[in-house]
Amino acid sequence: MKRAATTALAAVTAVGVALALGACSSPAETEADGPLTVWVMGDSGANFEALVADSGIEVEVVAVPWDAIDEKLTTAVASGSGPDLLQIGLSKLATFAEAGALLPLDDLIGDYPNLDPANFPAGVSGAATAVGGEIVSIPWTSDTRVLFTRTDILAENGIDAPPATWDEVREAAEILAGRGEGQYGYYIPQWDAPLPIEMTWSMGGEVVDADGNVDFDTPEFQAAVDVYTGLYADGSVPTNGDFDQTQGFVSGVAPMLVSGPYLGRGIADSAPELDGKWQASPLPAGDGGSISLFAGSNLGVWFNTDQQTAALELLDYVSDPAQQLAWYELTGELPTASAALEDDGLNSDPNVKVYTDQLSTAKVLPIVAGWDGIVGTELLNALNAIVLTGADRDASLEAFYAKIDGLAVK
Repeated sequence: MKRAATTALAAVTAVGVALALGACSSPAETEADGPLTVWVMGDSGANFEALVADSGIEVEVVAVPWDAIDEKLTTAVASGSGPDLLQIGLSKLATFAEAGALLPLDDLIGDYPNLDPANFPAGVSGAATAVGGEIVSIPWTSDTRVLFTRTDILAENGIDAPPATWDEVREAAEILAGRGEGQYGYYIPQWDAPLPIEMTWSMGGEVVDADGNVDFDTPEFQAAVDVYTGLYADGSVPTNGDFDQTQGFVSGVAPMLVSGPYLGRGIADSAPELDGKWQASPLPAGDGGSISLFAGSNLGVWFNTDQQTAALELLDYVSDPAQQLAWYELTGELPTASAALEDDGLNSDPNVKVYTDQLSTAKVLPIVAGWDGIVGTELLNALNAIVLTGADRDASLEAFYAKIDGLAVK
């Protein structure tokens, strides 16, 4: 999988370099006729249309599946014909920027008050919006990971409060897995590459060294691996890859897991009868505290749009705190603007308050081109080989270190 990911990345980057070398002029200064084309990831197209209905800007929304974005980006960059505005998952930001797909915004956002970097938390503006020192995107939705627990099931098994540390998670999970055949204490998504990184951060470690090199060969990562593999060794985690986390949580089969606010929305929508029987809590801590992931997505302007002004106006419109709160009501995706995150109405739900508080200590994954396809994939390959097939731990980790050797933040 690494070879395929690397090949795709190389193709995108090569096209981007060619475009950059061949581009002798800035995007067109005159506005074109017709609607503004916006790429929205996943199945949120109808919601985005509803959000911008009163913007005064004609918009054509194209919903792009998350798993199709790499191919679509490659094709669009190669042809030079993309959208005007597009949603970008944070883990894809470096890939998009290095392909030359995004318009630098530093000199353009001054006339749009909602795009001022000061409107966003310090950990969001900059680290999560810029590549190579240039602002190439604006924060739009935020996401963080917290611990979800079925408090009713924990209480029935003598666990009075959600675990506050990873050691407590492991202890509680083993108790809960002892309820009988087919019952587990915790769920680890086999596709969730950020989880072991969050564990590493909570142990006080980093995954990028002082020189900007990606580096997992640390005592803190080893401690995270101990927790990760230990949960499997205890029999506390289901091993089937098609396990449904929402259904497992609702049924009580897996009454503890780490996930994002979207899970809370899913539980509330699909199982209202569980109201008062579950809660969100801060991510379990290690020696380094409770350090979670800042994820989510940004919005960027396509590098050669001929509707630059309209794109910036729409970007300013959806970045308004009121519109960000409206988006949360439509989708359950958290805002990024500080004024929206601090809204009393938003935080009146105690679970949402956990999410917004957790964002204050959340960290962004390294902005490295191909992070998902290289680091994320190889990290999961190594860990899943250990816990699912019994592969040698040390050999698997050494192979992982070798495969990511040379990757660095740019």
